[in-house]
Amino acid sequence: MPVFFLFFSLFPVAAQNIPRPEYPQPQFQREQWLNLNGSWEFEFDDENRGLSEQWAAGARKFSRKILVPFAFETKMSGIGDASFHPWIWYRRTLELPGAWKGKRVLLHFGAVDYRAMVWVNGRLAGQHEGGSVPFRFDITDLLAAGPNTITVRAEDPPTDRFIPRGKQYWQPQSRGIFYTRTSGIWQTVWLEAVGESYLDKVRITPSMNGAVRFDAKIQRAKEGLTFHAIIRFEKALVASGQVSADGARASLALVVVDPRLWDPARPNLYDVTFELRDQDKVLDRVQSYYGYRQVTAENGRVYLNGRPIYLKMVLDQGYWPESTLTAPSDEALQYDIRVTKEMGFNGARKHQKVEDPRYLYWADKLGLLVSGEMANAYLFDEDYVARFTREWIEAVERDYNHPSIILWTPMNESWGTPNARDPQQQHHLRANYYLTKSLDPTRLVIDNDGWEHTDTTDLMSIHDYARTGELLFEKYKDLGKPGTPFPSNARTAILPGYTYNQSPIFLSEFGGIAYVAPGSKVPPDAWGYAGVEPDQKAALARMKGLWEAIARIPQIVGICYTQLTDVEQEINGLLTYDRKPKFEAKDVRALNDLLR
Repeated sequence: MPVFFLFFSLFPVAAQNIPRPEYPQPQFQREQWLNLNGSWEFEFDDENRGLSEQWAAGARKFSRKILVPFAFETKMSGIGDASFHPWIWYRRTLELPGAWKGKRVLLHFGAVDYRAMVWVNGRLAGQHEGGSVPFRFDITDLLAAGPNTITVRAEDPPTDRFIPRGKQYWQPQSRGIFYTRTSGIWQTVWLEAVGESYLDKVRITPSMNGAVRFDAKIQRAKEGLTFHAIIRFEKALVASGQVSADGARASLALVVVDPRLWDPARPNLYDVTFELRDQDKVLDRVQSYYGYRQVTAENGRVYLNGRPIYLKMVLDQGYWPESTLTAPSDEALQYDIRVTKEMGFNGARKHQKVEDPRYLYWADKLGLLVSGEMANAYLFDEDYVARFTREWIEAVERDYNHPSIILWTPMNESWGTPNARDPQQQHHLRANYYLTKSLDPTRLVIDNDGWEHTDTTDLMSIHDYARTGELLFEKYKDLGKPGTPFPSNARTAILPGYTYNQSPIFLSEFGGIAYVAPGSKVPPDAWGYAGVEPDQKAALARMKGLWEAIARIPQIVGICYTQLTDVEQEINGLLTYDRKPKFEAKDVRALNDLLR
């Protein structure tokens, strides 16, 4: 029995009394909060009549119940209807804790796909567009003394390919590389109590010499506020300081002597408490953490904390059979990370998904490198550019503080730029690179993962599903030799008019070898990128051939195997869709040990 199989049996697949009860954003945690997951009233609005009929004001009694935060398409929602329903409504009534009297109250949504309108007691609190990123509203002035009613309208056009949708298919039934849709609320909803002034966010930028800068933004700022930071390592105080706020901003620099660095083998994290004070009165207190970690690319290699590292990643799409994009439990997120590490991978490429912050928290805690990726659209126009850009900015902002993230990948395989030879679409690819660098200069950025690169990329990423190691080696054995053109696959590796910029070469998709594990229920249209093998022995032999070929190509300094788990009809996972291992962990680890 593989060692990691034991982990699988530990996490529950059934919802608890409050599903996903853990704090949803561990990097910005307050003490006074209320989880709003659980049973909500629910209604489909297929004729889009809810606004005109004033459903937000209570004009209609909703006929269904749904278990938030699971999308109505999922089994765990209690509905399990995967057909098209573009407009949906939620309603919940609650009372606030008495201890919150005199506090301001924030209503948070981890993610709602794709557009959301929110009312409190029939009054509009606000609107948001973007299905993968969080938003919040200060609802203090909308609250009543007794019970309060929250109403949400979500709009998710299932066939619109100009909106970022990732792997959610625009046809009724899943097919090929596209899967069941996720509509409406799909991450935790919660309330928080804060002071009259409160911290909006804090950007944490550590340096290898022990310096760390905290850049805070303040809501409802007033004169005389001070911003405080208290840093601890393993509960021992290592640094603290304060600074007077400059209006709605505050920047504080501290130094930790001889910092313990963060890496996959030693994921050292520093706890930090932020306080916003008005003289001696604490208006807001937030718990966070950070890690000292540096990533660079130079001389054809990737360096972590100044030392070369071979990226050994697995493609992880973050789907579950009972809950699609929403993890069924926090333990399920931990399990996927533990399995990944047990098989000898040091990282995961979170593919076409802005992953749950709880996953990134456990990647930080357990030590797993992460490539952060945007859920892409498929067609290009000016409206798409605006939608994509807004949401990507919010995604990078949300996850900036995670030490586990070493790489940003805004675009994959020209999705959203289907005619990448068009100068306008090339401008978009290059703009995404420079935009990301302007938001976060501390990480590597890939302009267009897989092919059709410009000269603005920190890694030369390639996708190649060669069936055998011999074919793969023959294609790439001359990489880097003078006068040798860069090999291409489904599309040209480098767009016309650009030349290879000598960045490190990252085989960011390969493998895709499928086989049906004994006892698995497999749909009739099951497939894998490199075909389906009859048994484990044959699949493992082909995997070994690929890894051995890669080990003979020194110019490749990182890999990403497709993929961690089966997903619906796609059965090229190292695990089945329900997380049963297809291979012994030690056998996969032995393959990864070939790469140095």
